[in-house]
Amino acid sequence: MVPGGLSMTTLLGFGLFGLLVGVVFGYFGMGSFMVTPTLLVLGYDPTVAVGSGLAFVFGTAVIATLKHREMGQVDYALGLVTIVGTTVGIEVGKRGLLALRSIGLADGVVGGAYVLLLGGVGAMVVREALGDGSSDDDGETSGRPSWVPRLGVRPCVSLRDGGRISAWTLVPITFLTGLPAGLLGIGGGFIRVPALTYLVGVTMPIAVGTSVFAIAVSGGIGSLSWAQAGGVELGVVAPLLLGSAFGARLGSAITGLVEAETGRLYFGVMLLLGAVAVSVRQVGIRLGVPELRVLGVVLIVGSAAAVAATVLYSGVRALRSKPKPHAAGD
Repeated sequence: MVPGGLSMTTLLGFGLFGLLVGVVFGYFGMGSFMVTPTLLVLGYDPTVAVGSGLAFVFGTAVIATLKHREMGQVDYALGLVTIVGTTVGIEVGKRGLLALRSIGLADGVVGGAYVLLLGGVGAMVVREALGDGSSDDDGETSGRPSWVPRLGVRPCVSLRDGGRISAWTLVPITFLTGLPAGLLGIGGGFIRVPALTYLVGVTMPIAVGTSVFAIAVSGGIGSLSWAQAGGVELGVVAPLLLGSAFGARLGSAITGLVEAETGRLYFGVMLLLGAVAVSVRQVGIRLGVPELRVLGVVLIVGSAAAVAATVLYSGVRALRSKPKPHAAGD
Protein backbone atom coordinates (compact mmCIF):
# COMPACT_ATOMS: atom_id res chain seq x y z
CA MET A 1 0.00 0.00 0.00
CA VAL A 2 1.16 3.51 -0.79
CA PRO A 3 2.23 5.42 2.34
CA GLY A 4 -0.51 7.57 3.88
CA GLY A 5 1.51 10.80 3.75
CA LEU A 6 0.86 12.37 0.34
CA SER A 7 2.94 15.20 -1.09
CA MET A 8 1.39 18.39 -2.43
CA THR A 9 2.31 17.30 -5.95
CA THR A 10 0.43 14.03 -5.46
CA LEU A 11 -2.62 15.84 -4.10
CA LEU A 12 -2.63 18.23 -7.06
CA GLY A 13 -2.27 15.27 -9.38
CA PHE A 14 -5.30 13.56 -7.83
CA GLY A 15 -7.26 16.81 -8.11
CA LEU A 16 -6.44 17.17 -11.81
CA PHE A 17 -7.31 13.55 -12.45
CA GLY A 18 -10.63 14.08 -10.64
CA LEU A 19 -11.31 17.04 -12.93
CA LEU A 20 -10.71 14.92 -16.02
CA VAL A 21 -12.89 12.06 -14.76
CA GLY A 22 -15.59 14.56 -13.74
CA VAL A 23 -15.81 15.99 -17.26
CA VAL A 24 -16.15 12.50 -18.73
CA PHE A 25 -18.68 11.45 -16.06
CA GLY A 26 -20.78 14.58 -16.53
CA TYR A 27 -20.86 14.19 -20.30
CA PHE A 28 -21.33 10.43 -20.66
CA GLY A 29 -22.86 9.53 -17.30
CA MET A 30 -19.99 7.10 -16.79
CA GLY A 31 -16.24 7.27 -16.44
CA SER A 32 -15.58 6.90 -12.73
CA PHE A 33 -14.39 3.35 -13.45
CA MET A 34 -10.97 4.84 -14.21
CA VAL A 35 -10.25 5.71 -10.57
CA THR A 36 -9.89 2.21 -9.09
CA PRO A 37 -7.53 0.94 -11.83
CA THR A 38 -5.39 4.06 -11.38
CA LEU A 39 -5.13 3.46 -7.63
CA LEU A 40 -4.28 -0.17 -8.33
CA VAL A 41 -1.46 0.67 -10.73
CA LEU A 42 -0.17 3.22 -8.19
CA GLY A 43 0.21 0.37 -5.74
CA TYR A 44 -2.73 0.80 -3.37
CA ASP A 45 -4.16 -2.27 -1.68
CA PRO A 46 -7.16 -3.60 -3.70
CA THR A 47 -9.58 -3.01 -0.82
CA VAL A 48 -8.44 0.62 -0.44
CA ALA A 49 -8.55 1.16 -4.21
CA VAL A 50 -12.08 -0.26 -4.41
CA GLY A 51 -13.42 1.52 -1.30
CA SER A 52 -11.91 4.89 -2.23
CA GLY A 53 -13.06 4.50 -5.82
CA LEU A 54 -16.63 3.85 -4.70
CA ALA A 55 -16.53 6.84 -2.31
CA PHE A 56 -15.40 9.03 -5.21
CA VAL A 57 -18.22 7.62 -7.35
CA PHE A 58 -20.76 8.56 -4.68
CA GLY A 59 -19.67 12.19 -4.45
CA THR A 60 -19.46 12.68 -8.21
CA ALA A 61 -22.85 11.02 -8.77
CA VAL A 62 -24.57 13.38 -6.30
CA ILE A 63 -23.29 16.37 -8.27
CA ALA A 64 -24.33 14.88 -11.62
CA THR A 65 -27.77 13.80 -10.32
CA LEU A 66 -28.67 17.39 -9.44
CA LYS A 67 -27.94 18.44 -13.02
CA HIS A 68 -29.88 15.55 -14.59
CA ARG A 69 -32.80 16.30 -12.27
CA GLU A 70 -32.95 19.84 -13.63
CA MET A 71 -33.10 18.40 -17.14
CA GLY A 72 -35.95 16.01 -16.27
CA GLN A 73 -33.92 12.90 -17.07
CA VAL A 74 -34.44 10.91 -13.86
CA ASP A 75 -37.08 8.15 -13.69
CA TYR A 76 -37.47 7.85 -9.92
CA ALA A 77 -39.70 4.76 -9.94
CA LEU A 78 -37.25 2.89 -12.13
CA GLY A 79 -34.38 4.30 -10.08
CA LEU A 80 -35.75 3.05 -6.76
CA VAL A 81 -36.07 -0.52 -8.04
CA THR A 82 -32.63 -0.20 -9.61
CA ILE A 83 -31.23 0.84 -6.22
CA VAL A 84 -32.58 -2.32 -4.57
CA GLY A 85 -30.87 -4.67 -7.00
CA THR A 86 -27.70 -2.59 -7.18
CA THR A 87 -27.32 -2.32 -3.40
CA VAL A 88 -27.62 -6.07 -2.93
CA GLY A 89 -25.14 -6.61 -5.76
CA ILE A 90 -22.63 -4.18 -4.21
CA GLU A 91 -22.77 -5.96 -0.86
CA VAL A 92 -22.32 -9.39 -2.47
CA GLY A 93 -19.45 -8.04 -4.57
CA LYS A 94 -17.76 -6.53 -1.51
CA ARG A 95 -17.97 -9.77 0.41
CA GLY A 96 -16.60 -11.60 -2.59
CA LEU A 97 -13.60 -9.27 -2.80
CA LEU A 98 -12.86 -9.66 0.91
CA ALA A 99 -13.01 -13.44 0.50
CA LEU A 100 -10.65 -13.28 -2.48
CA ARG A 101 -8.28 -11.05 -0.51
CA SER A 102 -8.15 -13.59 2.32
CA ILE A 103 -6.79 -16.21 -0.10
CA GLY A 104 -4.49 -13.81 -1.96
CA LEU A 105 -6.41 -13.66 -5.25
CA ALA A 106 -8.00 -10.20 -5.00
CA ASP A 107 -5.52 -8.30 -7.18
CA GLY A 108 -5.52 -10.80 -10.03
CA VAL A 109 -9.31 -11.23 -10.09
CA VAL A 110 -10.01 -7.49 -9.95
CA GLY A 111 -7.50 -6.82 -12.73
CA GLY A 112 -8.82 -9.63 -14.90
CA ALA A 113 -12.45 -8.58 -14.42
CA TYR A 114 -11.58 -5.01 -15.41
CA VAL A 115 -9.92 -6.21 -18.60
CA LEU A 116 -12.98 -8.28 -19.58
CA LEU A 117 -15.55 -5.60 -18.72
CA LEU A 118 -13.72 -2.60 -20.16
CA GLY A 119 -12.68 -4.49 -23.26
CA GLY A 120 -16.12 -5.98 -23.87
CA VAL A 121 -18.11 -2.79 -23.32
CA GLY A 122 -15.51 -0.74 -25.19
CA ALA A 123 -15.73 -3.02 -28.22
CA MET A 124 -19.53 -2.75 -28.16
CA VAL A 125 -19.42 1.06 -27.97
CA VAL A 126 -16.88 1.33 -30.79
CA ARG A 127 -18.94 -1.06 -32.92
CA GLU A 128 -22.06 1.06 -32.37
CA ALA A 129 -20.16 4.30 -33.04
CA LEU A 130 -18.98 2.95 -36.37
CA GLY A 131 -22.58 2.38 -37.39
CA ASP A 132 -23.06 -1.31 -36.76
CA GLY A 133 -25.33 -0.89 -33.73
CA SER A 134 -29.09 -0.47 -33.99
CA SER A 135 -30.70 2.85 -33.20
CA ASP A 136 -33.87 4.69 -33.98
CA ASP A 137 -34.32 7.75 -36.18
CA ASP A 138 -33.28 10.14 -33.42
CA GLY A 139 -30.03 8.34 -32.77
CA GLU A 140 -31.27 7.03 -29.44
CA THR A 141 -30.68 3.36 -28.92
CA SER A 142 -33.96 1.84 -27.76
CA GLY A 143 -36.03 -1.29 -27.73
CA ARG A 144 -35.82 -4.50 -25.71
CA PRO A 145 -34.76 -7.98 -26.79
CA SER A 146 -37.65 -10.44 -26.99
CA TRP A 147 -35.86 -12.78 -24.59
CA VAL A 148 -36.05 -10.21 -21.77
CA PRO A 149 -39.62 -10.57 -20.40
CA ARG A 150 -41.51 -7.63 -18.97
CA LEU A 151 -43.75 -10.11 -17.14
CA GLY A 152 -47.02 -9.19 -15.52
CA VAL A 153 -46.14 -10.23 -12.00
CA ARG A 154 -46.63 -7.46 -9.47
CA PRO A 155 -45.14 -5.22 -8.33
CA CYS A 156 -44.72 -3.55 -11.71
CA VAL A 157 -42.90 -0.31 -12.51
CA SER A 158 -44.45 2.28 -14.83
CA LEU A 159 -41.73 3.70 -17.07
CA ARG A 160 -41.64 7.28 -18.27
CA ASP A 161 -42.13 6.12 -21.86
CA GLY A 162 -45.54 4.71 -20.88
CA GLY A 163 -44.49 1.07 -20.67
CA ARG A 164 -44.53 -1.22 -17.64
CA ILE A 165 -42.06 -3.82 -16.48
CA SER A 166 -42.13 -6.21 -13.54
CA ALA A 167 -39.76 -5.58 -10.65
CA TRP A 168 -38.99 -9.31 -10.85
CA THR A 169 -37.31 -8.59 -14.19
CA LEU A 170 -35.61 -5.36 -13.11
CA VAL A 171 -34.07 -6.57 -9.85
CA PRO A 172 -31.98 -9.41 -11.40
CA ILE A 173 -30.75 -7.07 -14.15
CA THR A 174 -29.73 -4.38 -11.69
CA PHE A 175 -28.23 -6.94 -9.31
CA LEU A 176 -25.86 -8.01 -12.07
CA THR A 177 -24.82 -4.37 -12.58
CA GLY A 178 -24.29 -3.86 -8.83
CA LEU A 179 -22.13 -6.95 -8.45
CA PRO A 180 -19.11 -5.50 -10.31
CA ALA A 181 -19.65 -2.17 -8.50
CA GLY A 182 -18.94 -3.82 -5.17
CA LEU A 183 -16.23 -6.11 -6.53
CA LEU A 184 -14.39 -3.49 -8.57
CA GLY A 185 -15.23 -0.20 -6.82
CA ILE A 186 -17.06 1.36 -9.77
CA GLY A 187 -20.41 3.07 -10.08
CA GLY A 188 -21.45 0.50 -12.65
CA GLY A 189 -22.71 3.21 -15.02
CA PHE A 190 -20.89 1.88 -18.06
CA ILE A 191 -22.68 -1.43 -17.45
CA ARG A 192 -26.00 -0.14 -16.09
CA VAL A 193 -26.68 2.42 -18.84
CA PRO A 194 -26.42 -0.17 -21.65
CA ALA A 195 -28.48 -2.59 -19.53
CA LEU A 196 -31.31 -0.09 -19.01
CA THR A 197 -31.17 0.89 -22.67
CA TYR A 198 -30.84 -2.49 -24.37
CA LEU A 199 -32.53 -4.79 -21.82
CA VAL A 200 -35.19 -2.58 -20.22
CA GLY A 201 -35.80 -0.44 -23.31
CA VAL A 202 -35.65 3.15 -21.99
CA THR A 203 -34.04 5.94 -23.99
CA MET A 204 -30.41 6.86 -23.47
CA PRO A 205 -31.02 10.21 -21.65
CA ILE A 206 -33.39 8.54 -19.16
CA ALA A 207 -31.00 5.61 -18.73
CA VAL A 208 -28.12 7.98 -17.94
CA GLY A 209 -30.08 10.18 -15.52
CA THR A 210 -31.66 7.21 -13.72
CA SER A 211 -28.35 5.38 -13.52
CA VAL A 212 -26.61 8.40 -11.99
CA PHE A 213 -29.42 8.72 -9.43
CA ALA A 214 -29.06 5.04 -8.53
CA ILE A 215 -25.28 5.42 -8.27
CA ALA A 216 -25.68 8.36 -5.88
CA VAL A 217 -27.86 6.34 -3.47
CA SER A 218 -26.29 2.89 -3.74
CA GLY A 219 -22.81 4.41 -3.92
CA GLY A 220 -23.43 6.18 -0.63
CA ILE A 221 -24.47 2.92 1.01
CA GLY A 222 -21.51 1.09 -0.51
CA SER A 223 -19.09 3.82 0.57
CA LEU A 224 -20.32 3.64 4.15
CA SER A 225 -19.92 -0.13 4.11
CA TRP A 226 -16.36 0.11 2.76
CA ALA A 227 -15.49 2.92 5.20
CA GLN A 228 -16.50 0.67 8.09
CA ALA A 229 -14.20 -2.00 6.64
CA GLY A 230 -11.31 0.51 6.52
CA GLY A 231 -11.27 0.69 2.73
CA VAL A 232 -11.73 4.47 2.22
CA GLU A 233 -8.62 6.69 2.11
CA LEU A 234 -9.87 10.27 2.65
CA GLY A 235 -6.52 11.72 1.61
CA VAL A 236 -7.15 10.31 -1.86
CA VAL A 237 -10.91 10.80 -2.11
CA ALA A 238 -10.94 14.48 -1.05
CA PRO A 239 -8.71 15.90 -3.84
CA LEU A 240 -10.43 13.67 -6.41
CA LEU A 241 -13.83 15.06 -5.41
CA LEU A 242 -12.62 18.65 -5.42
CA GLY A 243 -11.56 18.23 -9.03
CA SER A 244 -14.63 16.29 -10.13
CA ALA A 245 -17.03 18.81 -8.54
CA PHE A 246 -16.06 21.31 -11.22
CA GLY A 247 -15.49 18.80 -14.00
CA ALA A 248 -18.89 17.08 -13.60
CA ARG A 249 -20.73 20.41 -13.85
CA LEU A 250 -18.73 21.37 -16.91
CA GLY A 251 -19.28 18.04 -18.64
CA SER A 252 -23.01 18.10 -17.86
CA ALA A 253 -23.34 21.59 -19.31
CA ILE A 254 -21.70 20.47 -22.56
CA THR A 255 -24.32 17.73 -23.02
CA GLY A 256 -26.78 20.49 -23.94
CA LEU A 257 -24.45 21.80 -26.65
CA VAL A 258 -23.04 18.71 -28.35
CA GLU A 259 -24.69 15.50 -29.49
CA ALA A 260 -23.40 12.51 -27.54
CA GLU A 261 -22.73 10.61 -30.78
CA THR A 262 -19.78 12.88 -31.57
CA GLY A 263 -17.83 11.52 -28.62
CA ARG A 264 -19.08 7.95 -28.61
CA LEU A 265 -16.19 6.58 -30.63
CA TYR A 266 -13.63 8.32 -28.40
CA PHE A 267 -15.34 6.94 -25.32
CA GLY A 268 -15.18 3.42 -26.68
CA VAL A 269 -11.49 3.87 -27.42
CA MET A 270 -10.99 5.12 -23.87
CA LEU A 271 -12.59 1.95 -22.50
CA LEU A 272 -10.33 -0.18 -24.65
CA LEU A 273 -7.29 1.78 -23.49
CA GLY A 274 -8.38 1.16 -19.91
CA ALA A 275 -8.48 -2.58 -20.62
CA VAL A 276 -5.01 -2.39 -22.17
CA ALA A 277 -3.68 -0.39 -19.19
CA VAL A 278 -4.87 -2.96 -16.65
CA SER A 279 -3.53 -5.76 -18.85
CA VAL A 280 -0.14 -4.05 -18.99
CA ARG A 281 -0.13 -3.75 -15.20
CA GLN A 282 -1.01 -7.41 -14.73
CA VAL A 283 1.79 -8.46 -17.09
CA GLY A 284 4.19 -6.18 -15.21
CA ILE A 285 3.26 -7.82 -11.91
CA ARG A 286 3.65 -11.32 -13.30
CA LEU A 287 7.01 -10.54 -14.95
CA GLY A 288 8.28 -8.24 -12.21
CA VAL A 289 8.71 -5.24 -14.54
CA PRO A 290 7.85 -1.97 -12.67
CA GLU A 291 8.10 0.07 -15.89
CA LEU A 292 4.93 -1.61 -17.14
CA ARG A 293 3.04 -0.37 -14.09
CA VAL A 294 4.10 3.18 -14.94
CA LEU A 295 2.95 2.66 -18.53
CA GLY A 296 -0.44 1.50 -17.20
CA VAL A 297 -0.89 4.77 -15.29
CA VAL A 298 0.11 6.78 -18.36
CA LEU A 299 -2.46 4.95 -20.51
CA ILE A 300 -5.32 5.48 -18.05
CA VAL A 301 -4.59 9.15 -17.33
CA GLY A 302 -3.77 9.79 -20.98
CA SER A 303 -7.05 8.31 -22.20
CA ALA A 304 -9.03 10.38 -19.66
CA ALA A 305 -7.19 13.54 -20.71
CA ALA A 306 -7.73 12.85 -24.41
CA VAL A 307 -11.47 12.22 -24.05
CA ALA A 308 -11.98 15.19 -21.71
CA ALA A 309 -10.10 17.45 -24.13
CA THR A 310 -12.21 16.16 -27.02
CA VAL A 311 -15.43 16.85 -25.12
CA LEU A 312 -14.32 20.35 -24.13
CA TYR A 313 -13.18 21.14 -27.67
CA SER A 314 -16.52 19.95 -29.07
CA GLY A 315 -18.34 22.19 -26.60
CA VAL A 316 -16.29 25.26 -27.52
CA ARG A 317 -16.76 24.55 -31.22
CA ALA A 318 -20.52 24.19 -30.74
CA LEU A 319 -20.68 27.53 -28.95
CA ARG A 320 -18.72 29.26 -31.72
CA SER A 321 -20.91 27.73 -34.42
CA LYS A 322 -24.12 29.06 -32.88
CA PRO A 323 -25.53 32.00 -34.84
CA LYS A 324 -24.99 35.25 -33.01
CA PRO A 325 -28.04 37.51 -32.46
CA HIS A 326 -28.08 40.56 -34.68
CA ALA A 327 -27.58 43.89 -32.99
CA ALA A 328 -30.42 46.41 -33.04
CA GLY A 329 -30.52 48.33 -36.29
CA ASP A 330 -28.72 45.67 -38.38
